[in-house]
Amino acid sequence: MLDRQSAARPSLFSLSEADIERRKTIVDLSGEDISRIATLKDVVSQEGDRYTEDFFRYLHELGEAPALFGRRDALAEAKRRKREHLTALTNAVYDRAYVEQRVALALLYSQCGLETRAFLGAFDHLLGALGDDIMKRSAGGAGAAFQRFLSLKKVAFFDIGIIIDVLMSERERTISQQQDAIRELSTPVLQLRDGLLILPIIGMLDSQRAKQLTDDLLRAIRANRARMVVMDITGVAAVDSKVANHLIQTVAAARLMGSTVIITGLSADVAQALVALGVDLGKIMTTADLQGGLEEAERLLGYRVMRSIEAPGQRLSA
Repeated sequence: MLDRQSAARPSLFSLSEADIERRKTIVDLSGEDISRIATLKDVVSQEGDRYTEDFFRYLHELGEAPALFGRRDALAEAKRRKREHLTALTNAVYDRAYVEQRVALALLYSQCGLETRAFLGAFDHLLGALGDDIMKRSAGGAGAAFQRFLSLKKVAFFDIGIIIDVLMSERERTISQQQDAIRELSTPVLQLRDGLLILPIIGMLDSQRAKQLTDDLLRAIRANRARMVVMDITGVAAVDSKVANHLIQTVAAARLMGSTVIITGLSADVAQALVALGVDLGKIMTTADLQGGLEEAERLLGYRVMRSIEAPGQRLSA
């Protein structure tokens, strides 16, 4: 259930008072414009419900916001906020409270997956309906009515700028969260047994991912009181000098925390690249493959692996 609190969840997007005033300057919103807009209050408020229904009808016909129209609670909340927006549009007070209303509406759009292109199309359709009514019903002749509409249009562009910025900010936050999740999934630190961790690395290693790897590994060493770490890079096709040096630093940092790192799965290409880069591998333990690394780690931890062979139908005596 989408309640009002969830619809108004915090956003990374924020505007200071100076930012708000700057945006008014950008759209050239003057005191004279605000005076003209105030005369449109009755025209807009009387048809607010019709404008709201028409706005969402247009969006529905576009077919680009199925999540919004597939949830009655979300749609009802969006309509309520849109009606609230239309009322505030001609109140001629464009302060922080007004901006926060726009941000809350944009957050709801973002949660429902509304694309910027669809929003812009529906908003333009709404402006057309407002313009028609203003020209037909506004007093003072066509010239005065057109000037009032132009003034209202400035506020509309003020609103559009806020809503689009929020949609973009939320999309960037979603992408960042997805990237963090991918990084966590692609570099899992697993506890194999007491004192022994395994870190399989798959895919490209860049500087950012290498740093994340180091941070995760050191936290896992502390949390599990690990004395040995097997870092398997069989799935890494290539490394550059920055990543190679970062791996060296990771090994050194782990050693300072009382843990020894064994690197396994060095491919021929990676090995040759490390030699060509002049990376000092003298203090790093390496083995050809993961099995060899685990066997060496268990040996250093004092474990002995014994194989028992039992013939079918025969039980070995203790």
